[in-house]
Amino acid sequence: MSYYQVKNLEQYFKHYNKSIREPRKFWDKIAEENFTWYQKWDKVVEFDMQEANVKWFLNAKVNITKNCIDRHLAKRGNKTAIIFEPNDPKEEAQHITYNELYDRVAKMANVLRDQGIKKGDRVCIYLPMIPELAVSVLACARIGAIHSVVFAGFSASAVTARINDSECKMVITSDGGFRGNKSIDLKGIVDEALEKSPSVEKVLVVKRTNAEIKMKEGRDIWLQPLLDEAVPNNVAEIMDAEDPLFILYTSGSTGKPKGMLHTTAGYMVFSAYTFKNIFNYEEDDVYWCTADIGWITGHSYILYGPLLNGATTVIFEGIPSYPDFGRFWEVIDKHKVTQFYTAPTAIRSLAKENTEWVEKHDLSTLKVIGSVGEPINEEAWHWYNNHVGKKRCPIVDTWWQTETGGIMISPLPFVTPTKPTYATFPLPGVQAVLMDEKRNEIEDNQVVGSLCIKFPWPGMARTIWGDHQRFKDTYFTAFPGKYFTGDGALRDEVGYYRITGRVDDVVIVSGHNLGTAPIEDAINEHPAVAESAIVGFPHDIKGNALYGFIILKESGEGRDRANLANEINQHISGHIGPIAKLDKIQFVSGLPKTRSGKIMRRILRKIAEGDFSNFGDTSTLLNPEIVEEIKEGKL
Repeated sequence: MSYYQVKNLEQYFKHYNKSIREPRKFWDKIAEENFTWYQKWDKVVEFDMQEANVKWFLNAKVNITKNCIDRHLAKRGNKTAIIFEPNDPKEEAQHITYNELYDRVAKMANVLRDQGIKKGDRVCIYLPMIPELAVSVLACARIGAIHSVVFAGFSASAVTARINDSECKMVITSDGGFRGNKSIDLKGIVDEALEKSPSVEKVLVVKRTNAEIKMKEGRDIWLQPLLDEAVPNNVAEIMDAEDPLFILYTSGSTGKPKGMLHTTAGYMVFSAYTFKNIFNYEEDDVYWCTADIGWITGHSYILYGPLLNGATTVIFEGIPSYPDFGRFWEVIDKHKVTQFYTAPTAIRSLAKENTEWVEKHDLSTLKVIGSVGEPINEEAWHWYNNHVGKKRCPIVDTWWQTETGGIMISPLPFVTPTKPTYATFPLPGVQAVLMDEKRNEIEDNQVVGSLCIKFPWPGMARTIWGDHQRFKDTYFTAFPGKYFTGDGALRDEVGYYRITGRVDDVVIVSGHNLGTAPIEDAINEHPAVAESAIVGFPHDIKGNALYGFIILKESGEGRDRANLANEINQHISGHIGPIAKLDKIQFVSGLPKTRSGKIMRRILRKIAEGDFSNFGDTSTLLNPEIVEEIKEGKL
């Protein structure tokens, strides 16, 4: 029996129990039967969870792009691999076949090699959601360069930090990007970022908006003329199973972003397996994930997962509200989309609009709909089920992280009965457990605890780039021998999991993980600010929004508060990006702190949420009187 696809609930339990009893045999069979290898592994897995050291498919040789593209050419060469749907619906969509994708990736790989990029070099990719983004990612993987995609909404200083941390040798960007009715000066942002990034030798520039930009002689090169000269044939680099594939930065609870490093073979096997099962993908389906390739969702479930399965995947440049609130539904209708995967934030914002926007489009091709980025609330779940899925498409409410590489807990469509707000069961191969405060595993159901994984899985990140100690401290010390997700969860009477939220200082806003520390660092650089504390609070559209408690310096006390609030948000926008702006800013004379100087954020969270009922033990506070003052001034 093949373990690659689960067909019914009985089979799920069989596969799951097998994967727990004999995880090595389980993953060995999946890896051997479903991928092309240059050389098979000597050992399936080797690990020391105490030291956060994990290796999968030891000494195997492989190239992920051979599995994403080359092996499909004989059977699926003329099949559409990528549908590119531009920002402006009046611009024609592109259909790129697997044959064409091979040519484009081969040419780009040859360009990268000609420009001096070799195996192990880091390449920063800062592009809008255009085909060149997918091609650049795959071309890096083709030649063994490590790609670091940076979301094209981040500011220059955020780009600088990411380039410098991994010492990127090259940046691939564009003259600009379209977002709704705006255009964004991406090249200008890169120019500013590179003022403090000495490792970058070359910048390849894609023409997208035809904006006037500055080109620095000797460093900046237009990409298209290089591609025009390149040969459409390329021999893929033979990669070791544990060779790095990509670095992807995620927010940490300290100011420095964490470069999560994913390696080649384990990530390939896990992203492919989870895609096939979560979306029940079949040969002629058209799959669309609305995320950006700048996030892990885009890596695993726009590019690698779909292409490894020979799928047709949609890349969407636009936003859900442009040119109107029917855009998502129009795209589904136009391209006959069968699987649709989006964020609860998008669902909530579209649910506020008239249902006519949905009803005027034919969504009858949809088979599976999904949500990603944060737990979906019940109201949004029902709206999505009723109006988009028409009560016939299962909703896959997926839980996973940048660190996990792929989906860990989710219903399997037409297999697992769904339950609003519950991610339901872990996937086969994922050993999820709940831990209590004494670090003991909780065996019972109908319990709440800290969500951990007690056995490695192939898709997991291997380290934080350049800082393995931080990786170990962040994920493997709270519950020794287990991976701690940082999330709390509830397990119901049948064993379904419901994620209850972060237990550290990371807030999920519109599906984006935002560490509070880097935002506070940016605010504190404002000349009028003495100190700040950021917490999340519930928001109808975003899921969570950011609430800032800010102490001013004497020089800022006489300033107009509204102007100051605007300045602070502009400051955040410039340092991190518009996604990190504060929805509410409350100026305060002090913050609730313990005698050791630690800010009591749980009190600030409760105030931001408007819950004044029980602040818990405040006896350890140095200044308990400040709580009343902040409470009275709540916005």
